[in-house]
Amino acid sequence: MRNLFLAETCKETQLHVFNPQSWLQVERGKVSNVSSYSPSSMYVFSASLSFFELVGAIYFLFVMSETFNGTFQCSESLIKVAEPPVLPFFKPIDYVEVLAQIHEELECCLPHEKSELYLQQFQVFRGLGEVKLPQSSLRSALETASTVYEKLIFGAWLKYEKKGEEPISHLLSSCRKCSREFSILDVASEIPIQASEVMNNSLSGEIEKSSTVFFRVREEYIACDRQKIANLSHPFQTMLEGCFTESIQEVIDMSENSISPIGMRAISDFSLFGSLNDSLSVDILLEILVFANTFCCERLKVACDRKLASLVSSKQDAVELMECALEENSPVLAASCLQFFLRNLADCLQDEQVIRIFSTANRQQRSIMVGHASFSLYCLLSEVAMNANPISDVAASFLEKLVESAVSSRQRQLAFHQLGCVRLLRKEYDEAERLFGSAVAAGHIYSVVGLARIACFNSDKHSSYEMLSTRDLSTRRGRKKWENLDKATELDPTLLYPYMFRASYLMKQQSVDAALVEINRVLGFKLAVECLELRFCFYLALEDYRAALCDVQTILTLSPDYRMFEGRVASVLLQILVREHVEQCTIADCWLQLYERWSTVDDIGSLSVIYQMLEMPHVAKGVLYFRQSLLLLRLNCPEAAMRSLQLARQHATSLHDRLVYEGWILYDTGHREEGLRKAEESISIQRSFEAFFLKAYAMADSSTDPLCSTTVISLLEDALRCPSDRLRKGQALNNLGSVYVDCGNLDLAADCYITALRIQHTRAHQGLARVHFLQNNRNSAYEEMTKLIEKARHNASAYEKRSEYCDRELTKADLQMVTKLDPLRIYPYRYRAAVLMDSQHEEEAIAELTRAIAFKADLHLLHLRAAFHEHIGNMAGALRDCRAALSVDPNHQEMLELHSRVNSQEP
Repeated sequence: MRNLFLAETCKETQLHVFNPQSWLQVERGKVSNVSSYSPSSMYVFSASLSFFELVGAIYFLFVMSETFNGTFQCSESLIKVAEPPVLPFFKPIDYVEVLAQIHEELECCLPHEKSELYLQQFQVFRGLGEVKLPQSSLRSALETASTVYEKLIFGAWLKYEKKGEEPISHLLSSCRKCSREFSILDVASEIPIQASEVMNNSLSGEIEKSSTVFFRVREEYIACDRQKIANLSHPFQTMLEGCFTESIQEVIDMSENSISPIGMRAISDFSLFGSLNDSLSVDILLEILVFANTFCCERLKVACDRKLASLVSSKQDAVELMECALEENSPVLAASCLQFFLRNLADCLQDEQVIRIFSTANRQQRSIMVGHASFSLYCLLSEVAMNANPISDVAASFLEKLVESAVSSRQRQLAFHQLGCVRLLRKEYDEAERLFGSAVAAGHIYSVVGLARIACFNSDKHSSYEMLSTRDLSTRRGRKKWENLDKATELDPTLLYPYMFRASYLMKQQSVDAALVEINRVLGFKLAVECLELRFCFYLALEDYRAALCDVQTILTLSPDYRMFEGRVASVLLQILVREHVEQCTIADCWLQLYERWSTVDDIGSLSVIYQMLEMPHVAKGVLYFRQSLLLLRLNCPEAAMRSLQLARQHATSLHDRLVYEGWILYDTGHREEGLRKAEESISIQRSFEAFFLKAYAMADSSTDPLCSTTVISLLEDALRCPSDRLRKGQALNNLGSVYVDCGNLDLAADCYITALRIQHTRAHQGLARVHFLQNNRNSAYEEMTKLIEKARHNASAYEKRSEYCDRELTKADLQMVTKLDPLRIYPYRYRAAVLMDSQHEEEAIAELTRAIAFKADLHLLHLRAAFHEHIGNMAGALRDCRAALSVDPNHQEMLELHSRVNSQEP
């Protein structure tokens, strides 16, 4: 039941493949979320709409329209693609080899070394553009952390990575479930007291008889037990019981030792009872801490350190006490202050005092503040700083500390490269060149890209211009660049720049259709705002304002604060201006458009219509934001989807609707049982389509009981009896059909799919095709999927599903189309590799898998390649792939079995 509704989300549907090849008897993988680095994402812009911004935008658009002059002549300044950025990530040439090495080290390393290795694994996954895998590595780093410092750092890092999920903490508390992932640590209990700091005499409430000594502090005399004070430290013992004059004095003047009478009394009490009074103020405790350090009173210092650590309650407290902790070598207090900074990371890194503490800490101070986890700390701080502003002094200073903290080769590769990227952005080319060179020398070959970029910047531009002015050389240069970009797409079809450059070039050559085809290629599998922006420019040049409006509204849906044309104009302003050229629609018109776009599986167009509807007055925004979140999930934009879902909750017009949206928020963040309870609570208030649908969804995905199908069917039937629109009714019918298929009720399933198709739920063709196939009517299944392809053009999923219902040659053609439309779908690579392996073309089969593995760290691809390597006797290659695959999913049972088998055969 867990895969019941995957066809209605962005996940790759999992069907049982009836295929003779033994190599394909592995469950299909799902397409993981992929994020691409964008320079614009590294800056924070204001979205406020000032009068001057509006005037500037109007002028900008006017200039553009004058440039177009009603023709296809495109402005060079408008349709311009920036050079691809030098990414500030750890990008090894062979990431599989590095992952395998890290996994091998994890198998045999000491427990305290694991978290650092998981951080290196995190950096590899981050460089690959993965989203979920880096978080998984951070969680492993947190789980294996052996010191309080690592727990603080990786806990804060996970919280930072999941900052979009912070609103669920309140929802979890309302469900009487508290998340322990980001709970406050008792720092003192996490840092053990050293043996040398344990009191070496028995302390009790009873005072042993001994001579009394008076310590004079200003005009006051504090009576102390000479023996007890002597036991505080060797200096006191020498002074009070040795050959010094103080050993025979009854009064000793302590007025010059920066201690107050209150502080001295507290020290006397501590010497007697072994604890500090809870009523002591921070100032007095600081006095005592300095005193303890001066006279080497380790036990007193430890007690004072831990007492102060419990009193950090504000940022200013943390700043002042951290400075004292670093000066007085108080690790518990320093860790407590560090915890406050890290728990409030975004706010604290806006504070100059906090920045100064982190930026100026020397090696000894870093050891006090964060133990041996200095590199991990500055990894986190530099990432946050670069995301806020990569050219800031703060980012540069944190990265300098990262370089200082680097010990291993991989650490140096990352640190040198990241600091080189920041120096490059700051146009400090000499220093950037030195750093990239150091990164290359340490083994980070990708840093050569930085060196090449600097060489380009430092060249004689006038001579370059003269050389490129000749037509032949320019043509050769253009052809060479085109060839290189084609090769780049072949090696990694997920890179955005090659598509954008080719599309831009074709548009400038007035090859309009070819330009649109090229940019649509990448938008078919990766909804990137920079690609939407380029297509927006194309549509402006063509004066197709309706299409341009669609793209800018999609941009605003994905990133409300996005600024276009190199950050010069807010997207929302361009949307306002372009909208003036498009006929305005009524809310009824918009619903009709939404039905039409939904039926043609035009998800981007549907997003645009919903955005337009949200701008209209007196509309139910909660429902629209919810529909928006569903579309964004289907388009593989989980962060934007969660933002829309939270807006749906915020704009809910009734309690039962709000409970449904809260249920989906909980469900989408992995809290299925809590989401189910929200659905039940909503139903108890009012029976509604969405509440029953949520309950059915949550039950289907969280229960392994075969009898659950009956309950899910009943819930979906209850949902269909409630008022709703055709869009959601079609989805419910489609899902109900899927349940009937799983239960073997093919006739009932067919009825559901046919009813869904009558109300234009186009995706129901896929379910009906499955019914035909299970009824041994392969031709009808193929025809049904063909209908879906005709209605939903360029739908990679439809081609992939149709490939299951035809002969091998047609299957190969369909899967080739899948790879062309969406290179991230991994099943086609696995199928082609399996066919090649069956034909005893082992090297070609491995090459097919390697082609996809190069840009996608997929468990199933690595699993299959490991099996191929084992089959041909390449145990070293098989073991490498097993280890890399277990880095992706360390608990995958089949991989564990294969790894054990291969490992036993490895010489």
